[in-house]
Amino acid sequence: MSDFDSNPFADPDFSNPFQDPSVTQVTQSAPPGGLEEYNPFTDARTAAPGNAPKSAPAPAQNTQPAIMKPTEEPPAYSQQQTQDQARAQAELLRRQEELEKKAAELDRRERELQTHGVAGRKNNWPPVPEKFPVGPCFYHDISVDIPVQFQKTVKIMYNLWMFHAGTLFVNMFGCLAWFCVDASRGVDFGLAMLWFLLFTPCSFVCWYRPLYGAFRSDSSFRFFVFFFIYICQFGVHVLQSIGITGWGTCGWIAALTGLNTSIPVGIIMLLIAALFTALSVGSLIMFKKVHALYRTTGASFEKAQQEFATGVMSNKTVQTAAANAAANAATNAARGAFKAQP
Repeated sequence: MSDFDSNPFADPDFSNPFQDPSVTQVTQSAPPGGLEEYNPFTDARTAAPGNAPKSAPAPAQNTQPAIMKPTEEPPAYSQQQTQDQARAQAELLRRQEELEKKAAELDRRERELQTHGVAGRKNNWPPVPEKFPVGPCFYHDISVDIPVQFQKTVKIMYNLWMFHAGTLFVNMFGCLAWFCVDASRGVDFGLAMLWFLLFTPCSFVCWYRPLYGAFRSDSSFRFFVFFFIYICQFGVHVLQSIGITGWGTCGWIAALTGLNTSIPVGIIMLLIAALFTALSVGSLIMFKKVHALYRTTGASFEKAQQEFATGVMSNKTVQTAAANAAANAATNAARGAFKAQP
């Protein structure tokens, strides 16, 4: 080229504008990836090749899909609400069952009354053969006469009466065995027979039937009759379990006396004494249970007095006796009045 093509004012040592020191410094400190990844606000100092920081290994990527785990326990308020709802549902079911039982009981009683009638029900206790000269004396059906909530208690009392009768029966044979080994114990054997023949029917009539009638008709007067007689019955059970010699019972004292005479007979008498003791304990427990039920029925002494007065005045025998007494008094008064006239 001609000399006119050159720049007379240019520095002969500066031939490339990118050879400027500032540009060179920037281009040397640029990242290897190019200016696209260069950040001028970061530290431009680079580490020495020997002191280059080791890059942390990249975490392993989890290829499994993300699954949300449900909460294991519900919140406290929802758990409490669930428990309350369960209790309420159980209470409703219980009440429904009670209502169904009462409805079934009322239906059974209504059918019984329609079939036989109150006065047409035949006596069925004690169960005796048809050809027996003496027929049944009472009508006894706990499932028909007694309300559902009291049937279990009445059944237990009936079984307790049967246990009482069985104990007296066994006591009679125990005294017989004692009489066989000791001839002086004839009085005990005779009294044992008397207690069995006397206490068995009397206990049924005097305290079990009043209890049966009290639960059947919710009678305060019959409850009081039962309590009074059953306390006496409990005292008799205690005396029988003690077993005073000469009283006709194989209690603990009599059993120890018989054990000195004959060991086998003494063992039999000890077993009978244990039966009398169990009878005493069972009587006390059932007395407390019946008294607790009596307090829930609303019975009272005032109601018992009213029932007694009503029953006495409605009794035909009492009415007849009162009418006869009034008629006799009126006749005597009239006769006296006529005799007094001159």
